[in-house]
Amino acid sequence: MTSLAIFIWILNVTLDTVGHIALKRAAVTDNETELGRWKDMLSSIPIWIGIVCFCLEFVVWLAFLSVLSLSQGVLLGAINMVSIVIAGKIIFKEKLDRNRIIGISLITLGVLLVGIYA
Repeated sequence: MTSLAIFIWILNVTLDTVGHIALKRAAVTDNETELGRWKDMLSSIPIWIGIVCFCLEFVVWLAFLSVLSLSQGVLLGAINMVSIVIAGKIIFKEKLDRNRIIGISLITLGVLLVGIYA
């Protein structure tokens, strides 16, 4: 993989992870009514950070696919799931059971194998 492809890949992973974390942060609200919850979410900064991140990720993803084949890009993009799970563990103290750890380990191994031969 070229250094440009690696840079775009890292940017894609970062934008995707920040976007998911921001939307999760926006979704956590104490408001008990559904309408109030949506008002809280739509008026929060994290939801707009998430939306901007996903819009930027769309452009970055197109750039990524322009430097790699679709099959390589999609397989390398699977690392996003791993980064989101790890960020959820760190930021939201989410539980990682044995099956999830095995799953993210296998995804990481697969991405490494694809990345080495990309």
